[in-house]
Amino acid sequence: MAKKRKTAVKRKTAAKKTTAKKKTGAKRKSGLTQMTYSLSPELAAIVGGKSMTRPMVVKKLWVYIKAKKCQDPKNRRMIVPDAKLAEVLGKKPIDMLKLATALNKHIK
Repeated sequence: MAKKRKTAVKRKTAAKKTTAKKKTGAKRKSGLTQMTYSLSPELAAIVGGKSMTRPMVVKKLWVYIKAKKCQDPKNRRMIVPDAKLAEVLGKKPIDMLKLATALNKHIK
């Protein structure tokens, strides 16, 4: 029985060591959050900046879409652009998942 107790103790200490490593590790930032891109004048007028990171552009764009109520009320996945947003996305309604590909033309 003494051998069983020793193995159980070893397992507990091994588990403590692995959790300690996870807690002390520093959080790394990905490349997307650090790279800034220059924006086209049309997109800069909507998001309010000449250069931003890609996640910030998408965040600011969603703030604009929700403030101007550019989502289709029946199908919330569809974005119906107003006059200002049509310069960036085009005149036709666009699915929200295709929003990132439409932004590629305006991010350099």
